Amino acid sequence: MREAVIVDGIRTPIARAHKEKGWFRTLKSPDLLTALLKAMLERNPKVKVAEVDGFYVGCANQTLSQHGIARLSWLGSGLPFEIPAVAFEMQCASAMAAIHGAANAIIAGQGDIYLVGGAEDMLHVPMGANIEFWSQIGKFYNPFELPMGLTAEKVAAKWNIGRQEMDQFSYESHMKAAKAWEQGKFKNEVIPIEATFEDGSKQMIERDQCPRGDTTVAAMGQLKPAFLPPDKSKGVTAGNSSPLNQGAALLLLLERSKADALGLSYHLKYKSGAIAGVDPTMMGIGPIPSSQKAMKLAGISAQDIDVVEINEAFASQSIVSLKELGIPQEKANLWGGAIAIGHPLGASGARITVTLNSIMKTDKKDAQYGLATLCVGFGQGAATIWERAK
Repeated sequence: MREAVIVDGIRTPIARAHKEKGWFRTLKSPDLLTALLKAMLERNPKVKVAEVDGFYVGCANQTLSQHGIARLSWLGSGLPFEIPAVAFEMQCASAMAAIHGAANAIIAGQGDIYLVGGAEDMLHVPMGANIEFWSQIGKFYNPFELPMGLTAEKVAAKWNIGRQEMDQFSYESHMKAAKAWEQGKFKNEVIPIEATFEDGSKQMIERDQCPRGDTTVAAMGQLKPAFLPPDKSKGVTAGNSSPLNQGAALLLLLERSKADALGLSYHLKYKSGAIAGVDPTMMGIGPIPSSQKAMKLAGISAQDIDVVEINEAFASQSIVSLKELGIPQEKANLWGGAIAIGHPLGASGARITVTLNSIMKTDKKDAQYGLATLCVGFGQGAATIWERAK
């Protein structure tokens, strides 16, 4: 049986998508992917680029500068045109869909070496850019219930998740991320990126922009609801939601015997992957059925999961998903989650996988199973289970 293993995982710092304050405001997704490709190949000289079987990239909004994101980023990096590149779109799980595609290609014998990840630029390609919703959707769903913020409110209301619980969850995300940065946890996965600003000055961006180690639950409590009037809101605010970001992540996946032949080390192997559909007006619960499907495929239960990376699109949906899966919050997002680190849409499936790999190689090296999972816009979920390679 062929197996897919993670040989390396890296990412850019995650920056705010802000035209004046964003650290990557003068950069675009292809710039970030190029930097990661260069770093990945330099870090792994035993992998020859001519032997790469594919470059798979997840991206939620494949338009404007993200049009042809996989192929054009590859060609613009000066890499061999013979290597194929494929873009995947599954909204927030785009990069995870790319990971599933590469891992399954390895298992099926279609190739041995894949560079796979994701990128999203929510500044130059804003959410909803160039989107025209098909009117037929209105026959089956209220279009006003489909925006993600409103789905987070609906999830909070159905499961009776209160403002205090959401703010506390978000506060802990910031504290864990700030502590992880202080302790150098991200040093091996984050690749510094140089930015040249409008005045010609240059700066090496070395850390995530959004974690706030100085925030408090009280400060979060001052924020007004972001998506509904106060009298109708359960308390979903900008503070307990993920921010708008720019960022990219990249993994090097190899067939296990190929990695062994090249003398490459690895810690995790792909155990299973699954996707699922849910009510699009409550899209945040997608991790529940997708994780359950992935666990069934892996032949394990929630009690077997040692470490979890769940993408914190919103506090409400992360809290509910973990509760319904029967996974304690203490096992999840040990170095902080997307509320603090950021959620560059199509990149997040790779970002959480990179961080899961880092955690299980260091802080939780004896852990047997890790779960990476995301909710997906318009009512889907994706999950991957990774197993320690003995």
